[in-house]
Amino acid sequence: MSVTILAIESSCDETAAAVVKDGREVKSNIIYSQIELHKLYGGVVPEIASRKHVEKINQVITAAVDEAEVTWDDIDAVAVTYGPGLVGALLVGVSAAKAIAYAKHKPLVGVNHIEGHIAANYIENSDLKPPFMCMVASGGHSHLVYVKDYTSFEIVGRTRDDAAGEAFDKVARAIGLGYPGGPKVDKLAREGNPSAIAFPRAFMEDAPYDFSFSGLKSAVLNYLNGCEMKDIEVNKADVAASFQQAVVDVLTTGSVRAAKEYGCEYLALAGGVASNSLLRKELETACKENSIQFFYPSPVYCTDNAAMIGVAGYHDYVAGVRGGLNLNAVPNLKIGERLG
Repeated sequence: MSVTILAIESSCDETAAAVVKDGREVKSNIIYSQIELHKLYGGVVPEIASRKHVEKINQVITAAVDEAEVTWDDIDAVAVTYGPGLVGALLVGVSAAKAIAYAKHKPLVGVNHIEGHIAANYIENSDLKPPFMCMVASGGHSHLVYVKDYTSFEIVGRTRDDAAGEAFDKVARAIGLGYPGGPKVDKLAREGNPSAIAFPRAFMEDAPYDFSFSGLKSAVLNYLNGCEMKDIEVNKADVAASFQQAVVDVLTTGSVRAAKEYGCEYLALAGGVASNSLLRKELETACKENSIQFFYPSPVYCTDNAAMIGVAGYHDYVAGVRGGLNLNAVPNLKIGERLG
């Protein structure tokens, strides 16, 4: 039986809605980005993000339904991100989804945002099926997740402090690139020497699959401060390339090692940092060397979007997951948790 999901995403600074059929076919994927608005402040301002979601949420939902050329009778369920994320932003999407579910008499499915990022890999990769290892790297999360089944997950490793994307943003700010930092560091790094500066790679002895990027971030700041004190001109491209190489080395080593230990034939990449060109290249090379198939989404499905929520929502819906009209935003929702 065919299942069509209307999905809503508003966990941070993208207001998004999509219509997804059978967990693989994206009929529409509408995204309103607030990047230009938050550039003025060097990062996301939660209050501004929430207000803009309120302004745009109905527009993107209407656009998603219209572009998909479906009627409300064609929609089988409404899926919405309810965590993790910014609580005010999440509440806008959750409130809209509950209103639609109530008014149109549709089942409501609450979706974990991180599980949505993992599910983005299913959209264009028909060969990808659980079990597999997935590296989720974004501005707020760095997780190594063993995907046992479409709705069953085991966290193998996680960041001890800064997430990878957060480190990219902070280093970008330090060298004057502005927000958002990830794409700008990636672009500038192509002009630099990744071996120019010996930045540290942190590996946890007690937890080999955990990550730590605060020491690397501090090393970059110390290097920049040292150059300033000694009146040495900074080669920003070399800083960007050397920093990026350190992050990619750690993520690649941990991901491939975990995939091998868990006996995975597949390794997937997800989250905003999954757009990073060097990370894709080095993971692909490492996977080939270890006879592991490597998967990653197109850039539009790496950043926050509703299509990925529709895919994850489809699998939750088929598994019998339902949210009541008391569904609430859970800003610190963990992978695998089922609340509301």
